[in-house]
Amino acid sequence: MRRRTGLAIAGAAVLAWGEWLNWRWSRTLVGNGDGATEAVVVLGFRNPQPTANFINRWRVRAALRSVAADREHDACVIFSGGTTTRAASEASVMADYARSVSGFGGAVLLEEKSATTWENVTNVIPLLEDVDRIKIASQPAHALKARAYLRRQRPDLAGKLVRAGDYRPGEWIVAKPLLALYGLWTLRNLRPDERRS
Repeated sequence: MRRRTGLAIAGAAVLAWGEWLNWRWSRTLVGNGDGATEAVVVLGFRNPQPTANFINRWRVRAALRSVAADREHDACVIFSGGTTTRAASEASVMADYARSVSGFGGAVLLEEKSATTWENVTNVIPLLEDVDRIKIASQPAHALKARAYLRRQRPDLAGKLVRAGDYRPGEWIVAKPLLALYGLWTLRNLRPDERRS
């Protein structure tokens, strides 16, 4: 009985840790951001098939819920990701999913040359120059990494970063500890000032 109780407590602690770390990452390197225009950048994930894979479908949904209901007409969703095989680019696959399955009818731009997160950020910068608010949609650790890269490349634009809808309490709760471990590994090269909320 004690062993089961101990395992249950340990399991709950691991789930809570994963939840907390993802919550914290979603709130790091963002401000409140004012202004009417908004861009939501969706970072692609390896997509060798002609339709959006599980990860890219989730990222699209996170991006679309990031578009504030009262800002839909002033928001643009930028899908970023190059071609990983002979199939269409990650960006076009995600845009197709957003339009056909999710019914998104707002403004869409495609950035179809990137192969890495650093390139995603570099290649979308020209599309972000004139917006007031920037949201980056991906898993929280990956979005934080992209925000840190934007801050390195263009500190003036980093001041426009605001929270995206990439974190929801309880969503992916069983996977969040694994995502947290992977996130710690992928964020290991960030500077201490890039890790602070």
